[in-house]
Amino acid sequence: QAQFVESGGGLAQPGGSLKLSCTASPSIPNIYYMGWYRGEQRELVALIHSTGGTNYGDSVKGRFTISRGSAANTVDLQMNSLKPEDTAVYYCHAVASGNQYWGRGTQVTVSA
Repeated sequence: QAQFVESGGGLAQPGGSLKLSCTASPSIPNIYYMGWYRGEQRELVALIHSTGGTNYGDSVKGRFTISRGSAANTVDLQMNSLKPEDTAVYYCHAVASGNQYWGRGTQVTVSA
């Protein structure tokens, strides 16, 4: 059973926007925080805590916004002012009950 349903990746032009969504499986209880990393080095993109607090990677501050989705255990990542260097596989991630969970990833490509 997939632990996450990730959606929203694709192709965008420089300066454009994309929105990623991630829904965690009900099999992952008590999520402490949830968010997105990217690339093979797993660079932090954005996280949102159960308290509502957020953290962003330096390279996306002011351009990306993470928020809770309308469905339970869902987070949305609004990506604006996209740059070619944002091109990567984006992985949904959650920490719950001391365990880490990773999604399979969704490709984001920023190119003219």
